[in-house]
Amino acid sequence: MADNSKNTSPIPEQYETSETLWQGPACALPSESSRHTGEASSGAYRTKRRPLAVLMTFVLMMITWLVLSNMRDSFHLTLGVISSAIVAWFSSDMLFGTAPVDKKRNVAWYRFPLYIPWLLWEIVKANLWVLYLACHPRMRELIDPRIFHFKSRLKSRVAQVTFANSITLTPGTITVDVDWNGTFTVHALDEKLAAGLPGEMEDRVAHVFGED
Repeated sequence: MADNSKNTSPIPEQYETSETLWQGPACALPSESSRHTGEASSGAYRTKRRPLAVLMTFVLMMITWLVLSNMRDSFHLTLGVISSAIVAWFSSDMLFGTAPVDKKRNVAWYRFPLYIPWLLWEIVKANLWVLYLACHPRMRELIDPRIFHFKSRLKSRVAQVTFANSITLTPGTITVDVDWNGTFTVHALDEKLAAGLPGEMEDRVAHVFGED
């Protein structure tokens, strides 16, 4: 019988996976494995649900459902109510946190719509760059994938999640993991894309959430 105890995987050494690397590109929250190494314990993130926050989140989610689904029959409205209620129950603290009121943070949500056009433009530019790499005759030389780490100055979970997802939405880069200390693990398609992080994107996210 063949010996299966040895790993014969052709994956290069620098891309060998670990427990945290399998969080995947959809990773939005810091990894479970890093909770014990962060400055704050996992208990610090347990928040008490506030009825007003849950209600406001439910209303916001329901409006979003109605706009995007464009369905007004009883069946789809019932699905919308159930879905919105579930999201509101589990995620209300992300939109309306339990921290003491900070006027600077309150203004931050009004800045978010201004961030979206900038992000869309960055996505367009990154698409064009990836297209250039893919169609270039020397594609094999130009594409130089890498996984790198950097420490972000963003403190709040919402800001870190926004930054992580913005990186993933931009073609050529994927957020692999974020730990509780704000250390990002990112996969980039080439050196140019890697050199752009954290960069201006982090500055803009920090401005949105009043962390600049």
